[in-house]
Amino acid sequence: MSTLMLNKRDVRNLLTINEVVSVVEKAFQDYTEGKGEMPAKVYLTVKDGDFRAMPAALPGAAGMKWVSVHTQNSAKGLPTVMAVLIYNDPDTGYPLALMDASEITALRTAATSAIAAKYLARKNANTMGVVGAGYQAYHHIKVHQELFRFKEICVSDISPKAVGRLMDSLPSMPLRACAIEDTVKADIVCTLTPALQPVIQKKWLVPGTHINAVGADAEGKEELDPAILNDAMVVVDDLRQAIHAGEINVPVAKGLFKKEQIYATLGEIITGRKPGRMDDKTITVFDSTGLAIEDIAVAKLVYDKARQSGMGMNVSLVD
Repeated sequence: MSTLMLNKRDVRNLLTINEVVSVVEKAFQDYTEGKGEMPAKVYLTVKDGDFRAMPAALPGAAGMKWVSVHTQNSAKGLPTVMAVLIYNDPDTGYPLALMDASEITALRTAATSAIAAKYLARKNANTMGVVGAGYQAYHHIKVHQELFRFKEICVSDISPKAVGRLMDSLPSMPLRACAIEDTVKADIVCTLTPALQPVIQKKWLVPGTHINAVGADAEGKEELDPAILNDAMVVVDDLRQAIHAGEINVPVAKGLFKKEQIYATLGEIITGRKPGRMDDKTITVFDSTGLAIEDIAVAKLVYDKARQSGMGMNVSLVD
């Protein structure tokens, strides 16, 4: 046996949006039905960033992602988020593949947001607002546009240059640079910032908006005015992670929001255990922390397609 090595270009060439959306949604279903295993995400904090160990197992697949988040990396010419993933045979433990997981991380995160929007946004949603114009914004726009058909996508960022780069990278999309107050008046809003205090105020929102709160993925981060959460239908990807490291982590720690106010997990809605959006007026919030089951589901897709196509390089790691 050998271990398949796949670089970022290999992984990118093997993934399609529709396939990623499909396997990620199935991963939530399997995990909610007790067919998967996922210990809590482990954080290792260093001077200029942090590392996260994310193991999980799903039917026929197991592995772990090792991901770093260093927000000052752009000044060094490096990506903010870098990740590698070890993909194992669950029956023997053999390392079947070692692959770059940066593209997996970006695409599965956007896919999860779009899946949440499918169940929680209004059915006639046709406008999108994106707060934060980085790499995640690019993927969120592309993936959401596959599930919805937006007539307008507003983008805001503290850096006008970042907005300009994003608009240049998606010339065929109906993008428009907007003030943040106007951006969040869309039908579907994605917050994709590293903010440590709220950047979205309740008074800016309109009834019926769905928010994918993605940026708060570690303790101390938050993007939303806690008053938004108190009046919203709040759905989380995972209860443990959300309380300790999601959008709700700071409000919970301060006593401004109680875990009992959480309406459901995304898996409960996907499996029909709880209904999604039930009217056109409620503000819905999906608290996305990023789950290892998402990574392993996509890694299995990548590995299976790589074996079928002969892509990648085989090395002997285990004699």
